[in-house]
Amino acid sequence: MPPTGTIFDIKKYAIHDGPGIRTTVFFKGCPLDCWWCHNPESRHTGVERIEVRSRIHGADREIVKEEIIGREVTIKEVMTEVLKDVIFYDQSGGGVTFSGGEPLHQIDFLTALLQACKDHHIHTAVDTSGCAPPEDFARINGLVDLYLYDLKLMDEQIHVKLTGASNQLILENLSILAQHDLDIQVRVPLIPGITDTEENLDAILAYLDRLNKVNEVCLLPYNVLGENKRRKFNLPQRLEPRQTQSKDMLEVCAGRFRARGYLVHVGG
Repeated sequence: MPPTGTIFDIKKYAIHDGPGIRTTVFFKGCPLDCWWCHNPESRHTGVERIEVRSRIHGADREIVKEEIIGREVTIKEVMTEVLKDVIFYDQSGGGVTFSGGEPLHQIDFLTALLQACKDHHIHTAVDTSGCAPPEDFARINGLVDLYLYDLKLMDEQIHVKLTGASNQLILENLSILAQHDLDIQVRVPLIPGITDTEENLDAILAYLDRLNKVNEVCLLPYNVLGENKRRKFNLPQRLEPRQTQSKDMLEVCAGRFRARGYLVHVGG
């Protein structure tokens, strides 16, 4: 029997999740617990009931209601939505991106969906934290056209503190993928004062230089959506509020990579 999986959203006409016009399927469940996550409702696997708080416009009070986050779906249900937009993929060089959460956290479901996309000649991208067993990457490498691979922090102790896990597996997996000459875009979420520091960016550069296989980097400006969602879902705010980087600051960050010969995108 084909596997089922749990997702929390399907986004149509996405333009920041890989080349062209895409459909992005958001998987539920992630092994990391990043303090700045902009999809904190995706952390836990399975369907959840969460209290949602919203303020009434013009009134000094909140409404609290329950919201169901996530739904169990079949391969057929997802592909029905994906196939509706094939004409847009063909015209724009787009396709389907599997994101999350962490899509490899549901490896059987992900593998089946990737195969279904390949059967329909649809370009596939996997947006991953890299925190998954190497054998799971080995299962899907031949089905993935593009990896969107997050690198957040190079200091292991800080990585453990702010994401709940070591970065060693993440770095080892990227090294293995690079050795297989796969198409990889490294994505760096720029968290003010944490990941966008000179020290951290230089450490990422030094690591990528040693790999000598990845030449495309995407810098993702800080997204306040995570702060808003944490308030909405009554989740603890572990970071002080931060501002999205200025254009000048983003250009400084991008310039560090361009100076070393990397193709740099800012903002997806």
